[in-house]
Amino acid sequence: MSEVKSAPAALHDPALLRLLRCVAAGPADIREDGGDILLHRARAGHSALRFPAALVQFALSSGLVERRDDILSAAPPLASCLRRAMAKDRDEIFQEQHRDLQTVVVEVEGDRQSARRNLNTSPLTGLARLKDRDGSAFFPAEALQAGERLGADFHRGHLNPRVTATWEPRTANRTKGEAGGALDLTEAAMAARTRFTRAADAMGPELSGVAIDVCCFEKGLEVVERERQWPARSAKLLLRAALLSLARHYAPPPGGARRTSHHWGDEDYRPSMA
Repeated sequence: MSEVKSAPAALHDPALLRLLRCVAAGPADIREDGGDILLHRARAGHSALRFPAALVQFALSSGLVERRDDILSAAPPLASCLRRAMAKDRDEIFQEQHRDLQTVVVEVEGDRQSARRNLNTSPLTGLARLKDRDGSAFFPAEALQAGERLGADFHRGHLNPRVTATWEPRTANRTKGEAGGALDLTEAAMAARTRFTRAADAMGPELSGVAIDVCCFEKGLEVVERERQWPARSAKLLLRAALLSLARHYAPPPGGARRTSHHWGDEDYRPSMA
């Protein structure tokens, strides 16, 4: 049975798939010819097909085809195996047509690793295509990056509705010096929640809602407008303001924290302390 399970993984071999389809169509006569196997189905009126002997032997050992004397026929698992293989091929073809893959570098437990990211799954991917009247991007790159960062902290903090009944992370009991990673993960989640809360406060209650809906809950702009009963095309305006505010929170402009005082008076003016 273990050999039968290994056969579907090999169905990406075009020669093997061709052999199995030929046998599935009906029993075939076989004969050896110079180290190869010739398959011929007299009723089909087609010429003989040549396959390597090792390939035919693999099909036999996998349990997908059977041999009786000089006749090769389909075994019971063959039909379902071919159906699964063809369905998988169709699904992969469909997915490849709707993927926009990009190689990115991600940090996993302190280590930087390369990974493939499907840009079409990002809630902000479609927004990157929106243009302003002058042809420039409606959402600047720094605004979209800020939205992605907000969504990342949302998920790292486990703030999705499935676990937000109390909005409190689960803690692990561990004594000092004890090895383990549960507490470390909880600390990372708590740090992400802190960053998320600060970011939401920076946007303010008027703007944070639409940013969280789109960046964290992955809602479309039309859905946000319908749920909040907003006018058409108003969500993208508020989202743009929210993400620009969020970008300034993540990367404050130089000197923005410095505050200067102003007064009316001469240069040597001093206020009266009386």
